[in-house]
Formats: sequence, structure tokens, C-alpha cells
Amino acid sequence: MAYRKIDQYDEGVTASLTEHYTKVLQELGEDPQREGLLKTPERVAKAMQMLTTGYTTDARAILNSAKFQESYSEMVIVKDIELYSMCEHHMLPFFGKAHVAYIPDGYITGLSKIARVVDCFARRLQVQERMTHQILDAIQETLSPLGVAVVIEAKHLCMMMRGVQKQNSVTTTSAFSGQFEKGETRAEFLKLITADLY
Repeated sequence: MAYRKIDQYDEGVTASLTEHYTKVLQELGEDPQREGLLKTPERVAKAMQMLTTGYTTDARAILNSAKFQESYSEMVIVKDIELYSMCEHHMLPFFGKAHVAYIPDGYITGLSKIARVVDCFARRLQVQERMTHQILDAIQETLSPLGVAVVIEAKHLCMMMRGVQKQNSVTTTSAFSGQFEKGETRAEFLKLITADLY
């Protein structure tokens, strides 16, 4: 086999989390020894490690790993980047898409790196507002472009499944720097991320 993806987990962390999730099931009134739940604590332990890999990922290192000198100085947009994160208040998922743009000033980065930066910050316990600025700051500080724009649209299960229980609500956050603080450039970006060009 030429390619194989292997998931690796910290055995000590997995064992500790498994023990805790076993206790959680008991506290909720479930029987962790029930057939359907026998491996659930371990599965959740591994899932939580995967969903929080952003804590051990460096967004700036991601961008620098494919940073190239280039004279291109027009807007670069990667839109509709799907994201999955977890609300830090209830540890319930929120999901949606990010639209990210920058205007290079001597340096570009690999397009996939923009999506990886989104994942870097999404795979943590988060609030959407902070994540929006973290993505912008990482790109601005690493590439020093003429400007960066980030818009995130997401649905939050903490609003949909519990509490106010509004299933159709969508939260939109945005952050802009440099040239994107100018109305004309921002308007071009917003027009392009809503256009059906593909």
C-alpha cells in the first residue's frame, strides 16, 4: 500500500479520559458495561483528542511551510472552507464555513495552508468571534500582506439543541485589516464570496 493514514493517540491521555467518560456515563444514569457502551468512553476519549488538535498546531508554522516570494499583488480568496469546532461554554459543536482573503505584498502561501490555519483554530474549544481574529492575525503576522479579510458563518448546537432552541439561526463574524478596511476593497471581497463563480 503506497499510502496509509494512521491515527495516533497519547496512551496516557486516552486512558485518563476513558476513565473520566466512564464516570460521566455512570453519573448520567447509564450502564458503561452495556454492550452498546462498552467502547464508548474510549471512542469519546479519542474523538476529543482529534477535535482539539489545534492546541498542538502552530498556524504560523503552517503558513511558513509553504511561503514563497511572488510578485502577485491581487486579492487571493479561499472561500467556503468547511469548519467544525466546539463551543467552549457548553462543549457542543458549531459548524459552518470560513471565507479568507489576503492581498500579497511579496509573499504568498500554499492555498491548502489557508484551510489548515482555519482548522488549527477551529479544533479547540472556541468562540466564533475570537477564532475569526485568530485566523486573521496569523495570516497578517506571518505573510505581512497588504490586508486580510475573514468571514465565518456558523450554526451553533448550543443554540439549536438546548437553551433558546433556534434551529435556523446562523452567526456571522468578520474581521478585516489593511486594504480590506477600505470600503471598496471590502465590498469586492464580500461580492466575490457570495458570487457563484465556479
